[in-house]
Amino acid sequence: GTRFRPLSFEVPKPLFPVAGVPMVQHHIEACAKVPGMKEILLLGFYQPHEALSRFLVSAQQEFKIPIRYLQEYAALGTGGGIYHFRDQILSGGAEAFFVLNADVCSEFPLQEMLEFWQQHGDAQSFVILGTTANRTQALNYGCIVANTDTQEVQHYVEKPSTFVSEIINCGIYLFTPAIFQHIGKVFQRNQQELVLEESSNGWQRAEVIRLEQDVFTALAGSGKLYVYKTDGFWSQIKSAGSAIYASRLYLNQYSKSHPERLAQNKPGGPIIRGNVYIHPTASIDSTAVLGPNVSIGEGVTVGAGVRVRESIVLHGASLHDHTCVLNTIVGWDSTIGRWARVEGTPSDPNPNDPYAKIDSETLFRDGRLTPSITILGCSVTIPAEVVILNSIVLPHKELSRSYKNQIIL
Repeated sequence: GTRFRPLSFEVPKPLFPVAGVPMVQHHIEACAKVPGMKEILLLGFYQPHEALSRFLVSAQQEFKIPIRYLQEYAALGTGGGIYHFRDQILSGGAEAFFVLNADVCSEFPLQEMLEFWQQHGDAQSFVILGTTANRTQALNYGCIVANTDTQEVQHYVEKPSTFVSEIINCGIYLFTPAIFQHIGKVFQRNQQELVLEESSNGWQRAEVIRLEQDVFTALAGSGKLYVYKTDGFWSQIKSAGSAIYASRLYLNQYSKSHPERLAQNKPGGPIIRGNVYIHPTASIDSTAVLGPNVSIGEGVTVGAGVRVRESIVLHGASLHDHTCVLNTIVGWDSTIGRWARVEGTPSDPNPNDPYAKIDSETLFRDGRLTPSITILGCSVTIPAEVVILNSIVLPHKELSRSYKNQIIL
């Protein structure tokens, strides 16, 4: 989660709340709905800690499915992790299994992928979830060329230098145990190459395997890989700004899937515009105006006349009277003083292009900070009557004045 700093300092990125629940809970919920789903394994390089254990216990109770965390001894890449833990994955005698990247947000059409595989595939074949991007942005993703009749993948290129296809890889796969033979070939090839290059200082590992470049590129054209195209929403969550966009997509979906999570206008309650999530423990003044696309965390206090729009306010934060918060992530236990204005620039995809994706902006352009979502790390204090624009404030800072386009260390 390096691009997700300073928010990933406090919590592993998959536990960062998007639309009121940890990012990876959306994945777990989608998996738990698939009939015949036996267990869910989380693979990662994080040290298991209290927040993660607490989350696993509560998710198991809520979704009534066993969930385990398997920690990699080193970052093994998208294919290395599942290969390393292949015995654990196969121990339940699974007929097939899904692999989902934690940093995507999606409608997760897992059931549809399963039906597609049952119609098209067999025990030796695999399915990638694909979606349509526009021509220029497709270059930032894995691009898939498929047979229009059978949807068999004929060609796969990760982040090509020239245009290949507008169908891109969503980072959501349906595999059968046969995938491990293909990953195993890559592992053996890596080992042989390392033996030949003894001068490689030992930092390379044969176990580091990338599904996309190492496995899919080789499988394409072999009749074993298919793409299931979805028209549902999908986005990556690479930067903090993309978390606000993902929050909007999930809040939008809640009107169908979880209407109880959306705040309603009630007598004596705050004014709600559009989709807003408010944690039951938050205390919000009746004169505050929230929304659209706002998520208010646990124990948050919002004072009189406060305006919040397109923002995520994390647990324990306090917005004093008449503050204005736009396109911002307010970190845990942060405080914004009276009449202060905290504002960022949204990094949303082009609304006029149905296939536009969020741009992974670099932090700097021409030596200047690219205007983006404003992020306050945890325990940041902003004084009354100041303006903070397009800035990133690292944790535990007490600001004394206004800032614009700055990273405040």
